[in-house]
Amino acid sequence: MMKRLIRTAMIVAVLSTPALARADAVLDWNAITIATLIAQGQNPFAQARFTAISQLAVFEAVNAVTRDYEPYVGIVAPAGASPDAAAVAAAYAVITFYFPSSTITLDVLRANSLAAIPDGTAKNYGIAVGQAAAAAVIALRAHDGSAPLTFYLPGPPEAGVWQTTSGCTAGGILYNWPHITPFGVPAVEEFRPDPPPALTSRRYSKDFNELRTNGAVDSSARPADRSVVARLYAASSPTFVFNLAARQVALEQQRSLSENARAFALLSIATTDSLVASMSAKYYYTFWRPETAIHAGDADDNPATTGDLSYAPFITTPCFPSYPSNHASGSNGAAEILRRVFGEGGHAITIANPAIPGVAIRYRTFNEICADIDDARVYGGIHFRFDQEAGGAMGREIGTYVYKHNLQRAGDHR
Repeated sequence: MMKRLIRTAMIVAVLSTPALARADAVLDWNAITIATLIAQGQNPFAQARFTAISQLAVFEAVNAVTRDYEPYVGIVAPAGASPDAAAVAAAYAVITFYFPSSTITLDVLRANSLAAIPDGTAKNYGIAVGQAAAAAVIALRAHDGSAPLTFYLPGPPEAGVWQTTSGCTAGGILYNWPHITPFGVPAVEEFRPDPPPALTSRRYSKDFNELRTNGAVDSSARPADRSVVARLYAASSPTFVFNLAARQVALEQQRSLSENARAFALLSIATTDSLVASMSAKYYYTFWRPETAIHAGDADDNPATTGDLSYAPFITTPCFPSYPSNHASGSNGAAEILRRVFGEGGHAITIANPAIPGVAIRYRTFNEICADIDDARVYGGIHFRFDQEAGGAMGREIGTYVYKHNLQRAGDHR
């Protein structure tokens, strides 16, 4: 009972984030889905994958009724089915399938959502369509490589090569993640960036020294506002950040249910595929983390870098290789979709997370969010600036591909 109360409280807290108001079934259940995933303790990669499954089911359910876009799997809806009921039923079916312990809380939210839809055949048809869409997408992802989780065991220490860092309890985590079947691109390897800079290059020296000066836990050079963004985005996954931003902008622009269903499906596809691609590149290059690099700065054959055995990053280093940045890749994949759907600028977006109380940052563009995320990882001491730039470029390329090749308007085969 206590665990259920805690999960319910966490869901309520996330649903209370800025600018979230009841708008339509897609927006409401997007918020409910992500809040549930966070309350269930899902890591950023699982958050992205489960959200993509949920949002694709919602899209399929709504689109089966409206037929505005090319389908993803193809669901047939009876004439007159309610798209709102279909959206609610699809999201509910996905979340409760993967997280049955949330059923009691979600039953209440489902009942509240369906109560706003008149009883009758249209509602009943819509519920059936939503359930069918959820079942189809769940089946499609049943053997996508996300399980079992595996670990990477590094070899002997070598300059430039990843070793476990202070926060690791085993080897590199999510070693299976590079092999997950992508949602919207043919193969993530096609988007792999060029290798990281050579340890003796001027670029490496520059970014190494930026980290050594600004990223340490006890740095006096790090501006206070950069400490704030480091803490905020350490606690906020790309899925949390950009779905929150998208809900605010979709509400601001009064998008239709069908438009929202497509937008959030594309957003989730791009976020997940970008994270799969960046993890694939990480384990391909196995480049060392700043924490290891700075400790070994006297042994990298670069006279412009100086080692510091006392260096500890401001935020905890994740337990997998450094290059490229996952947060940059997932965030820029998401942002590229949102720029194309909603336009780049002129928005009123507030990013806040109940896990970091008292912090709320306002943005006008999606690029501003991505820039703060880059700073958050650098000033947090866990990523070189070139990690961020490579991840960002990868995410934008994947976002562009996803937008151009998935869920096109019906009859539009450009």
